[in-house]
Amino acid sequence: MGGLGLPIAGGGGIIGVIVVVVMLLLNNGGGDSLGSGINLGGSNGDLSAECRTGDDANQRQDCRIVGVVDSVQAYWAAHQPNYTKTTTVFFDGQTSTGCGVASAAVGPFYCPPDETVYIDLGFYDELRSQFGAKGGPFAEAYVIAHEYGHHVEDLMGLLQNQSGATGPNSDSVRIELLADCFAGIWAHGAVDTGFIEELTDADIQDGLDAAAAVGDDRIQQKAQGRVDPESWTHGSAEQRQEHFNTGFRTGSVEACEAA
Repeated sequence: MGGLGLPIAGGGGIIGVIVVVVMLLLNNGGGDSLGSGINLGGSNGDLSAECRTGDDANQRQDCRIVGVVDSVQAYWAAHQPNYTKTTTVFFDGQTSTGCGVASAAVGPFYCPPDETVYIDLGFYDELRSQFGAKGGPFAEAYVIAHEYGHHVEDLMGLLQNQSGATGPNSDSVRIELLADCFAGIWAHGAVDTGFIEELTDADIQDGLDAAAAVGDDRIQQKAQGRVDPESWTHGSAEQRQEHFNTGFRTGSVEACEAA
């Protein structure tokens, strides 16, 4: 949930659903990348060989994330003009990126220079243990959907020329809340992508709980015993929930931009 020197979008967005992956549409090639562009970031496993069924996805976190990535990218490819699929890199400890060397302290993030989503899998445990979220599969799904929301923003030209200012009305907060809203849009259409079998009210509540847990006000209150809105970079718990809900209710990019 920090920054790297070069602009990095994301790092805080998290939400969850009980995601039931029906089938992972993996490519037929070998190596360590999938049809959805998942790179193992130095780990030794071959997910394209190991993650092939819905049972795999429901039993293994990494396979479940593969299904979510496929769902998110399938949604935006079908609904956003000129959407181009990008890569997701799993990492543990640290990884080299187009934005510099990133450590696990950064959390999940999107790097505009290399148009890549980076996911530190250890962040999901921190979401529960440090941020107080209930967690669950949809919390994992929200992280993915939020970071891919930044990729959509990047393709729309919204990540350029940000002022670097902080505060509730800053460019940074606006960009993060829009990514929350875009995550809600994906949730609105997730079942239609064919990768998600069911999305329940309980799933959405888990997502809203996670969104609130990573609000700037909640984090500041827990860390320093006070809230300083002028230093916000991601938005309050209430704002994050509201924007996710806007996307989920409307399924509309225009509604998100107007929120």
